[in-house]
Amino acid sequence: MIAKLRGFVDSVYEDGCIVDVGGVGYLVSASSRTLGKLAKGAEVSLLIETVVREDSISLYGFYDAWEKEWFNTLTKVQGVGAKVCLSILSALSPAQLAQAVSAQDKNSFLRASGVGPKLAARLVTELKDKIVLIPGADVSLADVSGSVAAVPQAAMPAEDNTAEDVISALVNLGYQRLEAYHIVSKVYAENADKSVSELIRLSLKEFARKDF
Repeated sequence: MIAKLRGFVDSVYEDGCIVDVGGVGYLVSASSRTLGKLAKGAEVSLLIETVVREDSISLYGFYDAWEKEWFNTLTKVQGVGAKVCLSILSALSPAQLAQAVSAQDKNSFLRASGVGPKLAARLVTELKDKIVLIPGADVSLADVSGSVAAVPQAAMPAEDNTAEDVISALVNLGYQRLEAYHIVSKVYAENADKSVSELIRLSLKEFARKDF
């Protein structure tokens, strides 16, 4: 089982590359994010996921461990094969995936080729309780949610629907769900005792201060 390849980039294609290792060329499928970091003739080290089927052995390459962890997580969702996984990883970075899952943002997944509304809904539902960490790193979801006012999930307990009501209200007003999630997370953490209407007012005030 191949887990890593170190060699030189022989060729780069739309959906993969050939890595020359000691004169042997390995055909590796990869996301556009990984392929964008490769240059023909340059030395490269790729983490590999080997998928063995009855009629084929396929290699999937990743520039970093976090992307590989997301690949393995996504393939566990019904209806998500390796090709769709790479499409998702091409459309969303690992950090953006963490944000989309945390915010239950189906629209982010629709940016990936081959992902329709039903599959996007299944992805956010089946992944909602999963936190995909960078292997070997002590990272929480709050650490990977980007620079936009993110807080730990504990600030928005699952049993309290108040924050979700506020997010839904903001979405109905025309705001993007992911942006609304970040703003409401911050506002809710500081004002958990406020009413829905007051939280909406505070969130709108926070939106006015942000430059999206």
